[in-house]
Amino acid sequence: MDVREVVERTTDLVTTVALPVEDEHDGDVEAAGGEVLRVRLQGEARARGILSPHAPVDCGGLGLGMVDRSPVFEAAGRSLFGPLALNVHAPDEGNMHLLDHVATDTQRRRFLEPLVRGEVRSGFAMTEPAPGAGADPAALATRATKVDGGWLVNGRKWFITGADGAGFFIVMARTRGEPGEAGGATMFLASADSPGLEVLRHIGTMDRSMLGGHCEMSFTDVFVSDDDVLGGVDEGFRYAQVRLGPARMTHVMRWTGAVQRAHEVAVRHVAGREAFGARLADLGMMQQMIADNEIDLAATRALLMRACEELDAGGRASEATSVAKTFAAEALHRVADRCVQMCGGLGVSSDLPVARVAREIRPFRIYDGPSEVHRWSLARRAVRKYAQQPS
Repeated sequence: MDVREVVERTTDLVTTVALPVEDEHDGDVEAAGGEVLRVRLQGEARARGILSPHAPVDCGGLGLGMVDRSPVFEAAGRSLFGPLALNVHAPDEGNMHLLDHVATDTQRRRFLEPLVRGEVRSGFAMTEPAPGAGADPAALATRATKVDGGWLVNGRKWFITGADGAGFFIVMARTRGEPGEAGGATMFLASADSPGLEVLRHIGTMDRSMLGGHCEMSFTDVFVSDDDVLGGVDEGFRYAQVRLGPARMTHVMRWTGAVQRAHEVAVRHVAGREAFGARLADLGMMQQMIADNEIDLAATRALLMRACEELDAGGRASEATSVAKTFAAEALHRVADRCVQMCGGLGVSSDLPVARVAREIRPFRIYDGPSEVHRWSLARRAVRKYAQQPS
């Protein structure tokens, strides 16, 4: 199927099905039906032939690369529920990418194929309460101990997106060394019904559009067989990079769609509203906000495309994805905030979508690496690259 046709079908689904539900429930996925809503929306996408457009063809997806995903994911992102409808929402989208590149044939059949078909959801369990892994993954404290035929996993995780209702988890646990030491992590595939695996609670957060919430979990002697080790033992941090770069870029794609919608709503509002003897859209300060929004959106897309081209060429694109993620998280937040300001009182109400977009976009400056950590990493790269060069 041509990418333009996928975008057109996605736009139709978002406009006619997803957006009305989102608007009715102010972007609260649980209030809109939760898992029942997911099944209905994904049924609509399946009927249009656009379910899991990024996933491998042999598992039922359309096999779109990173560059081709961008306009599709942006079109889906115009509704907070659009990514859920297409099965391109976090964390499932990133988990599909990781499984496609790392899973064994047996693991593909057991975990990837049902995920692509929308028969199950998943979680990615890495982040831990302090002093465990967060922005610094080397602090990983959850431990897996070797036993006959497999491993026993013990530890605690939190802010695990989509955990409530997930069918399985990709769990990061330490198999060598101590917290703070580089390396020594392994990824495991654990079914949600594994004895000792427990979703303890939803952590209340400002965003409300993520199905399954952001949860705290515990692992108490959770047995995972040797067959369910994902990738190599002690190679978990290396394999995590397979997921993290592309997942950061697909976040950018989705949020660009949401913020673009907010921008269009705000521009229409100021174009139709008069004050001080003129249209708001004709006032200089308002025009500056509109222009700055256009600039931030265009720059976000340009940096996104550069990173996607590097990823499609087979590179890790560590620097390009870090630059794009950091800029986009802050630029899109600026755009959403300006939209709120442009719409005045309506901008903080549920009558327009701009308030909910601003609410949902704010955590992106923290999720997938805080902006400050990305800046620290980029600065270290620059010092290594330039410090020893002659003036």
